[in-house]
Amino acid sequence: MATGTLTIDLDALARNWRALDSASGAQTETGAVVKADAYGLGAGRVARRLAQEGVRRFFVAVAEEGATLRQALGPGPEILVLGGHMRGDTDMIADLDLVPMLNSIDQLTRHFEALPGHAFGVQLDTGMNRLGLEPAEWAAVREIALPRAPRLVMSHLACADDPEHPMNAAQLALFRDLTDGIDAPRSLSATGGILLGDAYHFDLTRPGVGLYGGEPFLEADPVAWLSVPVIQIREVQEGETVGYGNGWTAPRDVKLATIAAGYADGLIRAASRGGALAFSRGQACPIVGRISMDLITVEVGGLDHEPDSLDLLCAEQTVDDLAAAAGTIGYEVLTALGQRYHRRYRETGA
Repeated sequence: MATGTLTIDLDALARNWRALDSASGAQTETGAVVKADAYGLGAGRVARRLAQEGVRRFFVAVAEEGATLRQALGPGPEILVLGGHMRGDTDMIADLDLVPMLNSIDQLTRHFEALPGHAFGVQLDTGMNRLGLEPAEWAAVREIALPRAPRLVMSHLACADDPEHPMNAAQLALFRDLTDGIDAPRSLSATGGILLGDAYHFDLTRPGVGLYGGEPFLEADPVAWLSVPVIQIREVQEGETVGYGNGWTAPRDVKLATIAAGYADGLIRAASRGGALAFSRGQACPIVGRISMDLITVEVGGLDHEPDSLDLLCAEQTVDDLAAAAGTIGYEVLTALGQRYHRRYRETGA
């Protein structure tokens, strides 16, 4: 096989959800964010396993993702669309029983006129200035929206990955000011907010990246493992150059392996400059030269064997380690993982 193998450990995913559910508290429901194809790991398989664990509310970004997820889950679980009710979504929302999180007065008007009586939620902007009704807009429409019994009223924290950031307390205070006393369930926290403590949990938490093994949930079990086959091994003499732009010069005679993956597979070019590694049987091997579209060169002379494959995501190098080498975040690494990989799901059962 000439493509890499991306192994998704559904048992680890389930353990991460159970840990975040426990951290959310006994009085708080725990949902799951499976947008962007479950952060690149396959929304259908991920959501079905989480449903077995007891998840009844799933969050997606857009209605089209909701349609795909409904096909995977069937009727029953609630699918909430964070992007709301966009033009052209009405039939999909109605036919597939999706719940749009309405973000603006325009969306409220569209939804109430097109689908009177259909389920909806409301998203409020408490300072992120990305999505949601601003406080003045909410004041203007809350007496129209609340009698229609929204399934959820939510907001989103901007700085939850930094527990000491003053924005967290400011958003919490504003969310309480906007929602205290309403009958609808409330939600403020994704993964980072769960870790901030009980005051941020409200009625529902919605973990995302922590489910998939990413920061800021430092106790998360790794979920994604990536092994890439070696195409060729060659000897390179001292002073010879490697890769586009003569990007690396051999400081001595070395042995190099060329592996079958590159930036077309979501492996960010900057990672080679940031010290990303490949591993064989737990032994580290430096990536040398530029990461190209389909190929990466790795120095393997320090191994006591010739490898058939090398690992890029493993116990020794997590998604956040690889992201740090590329100067980015684990979210980008996960969601960029390409479709050329052979995907293998590992689970022993719920």
